[in-house]
Amino acid sequence: MKLITAVIKPFLLDEVREALSAVGVNGMTVTEVKGFGRQKGHTELYRGAEYVVDFLPKTKLELAVNDDQLDAAIEAIQKAACTGKIGDGKVFVSTLEQVIRIRTGETGAQAI
Repeated sequence: MKLITAVIKPFLLDEVREALSAVGVNGMTVTEVKGFGRQKGHTELYRGAEYVVDFLPKTKLELAVNDDQLDAAIEAIQKAACTGKIGDGKVFVSTLEQVIRIRTGETGAQAI
């Protein structure tokens, strides 16, 4: 089992969610976050004054998948979240040691 953490542009959330549903991923956690990478923020004008926006709004997705779904899920995220411009985001994959469904007590792949 793997945990996929993806940081994407907020306006692409619906496209990514639909792409993941199409490949059989049926659950995720979504969090509104702020951050920066190579994009390093940008400057904006407000009432004639210029200021720097260091942290940009992003959306973080976290989803647990079985090993056999991993490649399809990553490909779906990449295709749906890619604009070809800086700041498209990142995908991180880590191993899940254990998953437990609280309601039923199911563990492992059955709990996903």
